Amino acid sequence: MEFKQIFTLVAILFSSIHLYAQDEAPTISPKAVYTNNKGEEEESTAYSGSAPVVGRFSANPSNIGAYTPYYEWRFFTEEDGDTPYLIRYEQDTEYTFTKAGTHKIVCYATFTLGNDTIAFTKTYWDEVGPFIVSISESKLEMPNAFSPNGDDINDYYQAKGANQGTGPQSIISFEGYIFNRWGQKLYSWTDCYNYKAGWDGTYKGNPVKDGVYYCLVKAVGADGRKFTIRTDVNLLRGYNENRSSTAEP
Repeated sequence: MEFKQIFTLVAILFSSIHLYAQDEAPTISPKAVYTNNKGEEEESTAYSGSAPVVGRFSANPSNIGAYTPYYEWRFFTEEDGDTPYLIRYEQDTEYTFTKAGTHKIVCYATFTLGNDTIAFTKTYWDEVGPFIVSISESKLEMPNAFSPNGDDINDYYQAKGANQGTGPQSIISFEGYIFNRWGQKLYSWTDCYNYKAGWDGTYKGNPVKDGVYYCLVKAVGADGRKFTIRTDVNLLRGYNENRSSTAEP
């Protein structure tokens, strides 16, 4: 085979490779990962839970090549209609959901190369469906007793259900205070989800006496509801929930 023929064959081969590469058009494969108030992660197209929830959204583009990308993350609620309450202009974005209700999230992605434009906008999202984030209404209740005796049951004074995953829900601001009967502040905390952040029945590292104390809580829910809770707190170290309720003869 002559040199000219070899050169022509190589040229045709490289031309075919170039055309094949051009046929691989840009595309996106969006995904969302959510982190709840306990630090647990979940990847999903539809998430339902209690605020605050951190959503990390990725466009995951591929085959961009020489195209110029443009991204527009749009956040809606059912109340917004077609008008987003937030727009982010980045390939990957992060947002903390603190408002109760249903949120819809889409990423409008456009790739341009000269006169060529490839777009993933309304038609694309009408077909695949948006990301959905449903934030529950707020809920907060405080108990009137606890038993910090080291049996791992009610050892901390905290919101009801905090150690069981049943509550509180969608609380975005929390302030709790414990006082003795003379009005002296013994303890304060701001995390209503981590039950070990609650009061352990001590003051300055020393156990306080069994008896009645007082709790004041001020909180705000994701739905705008404001909580002001005042309640007695019975500290009962001698109480053991594993003990039989039947008296010995």
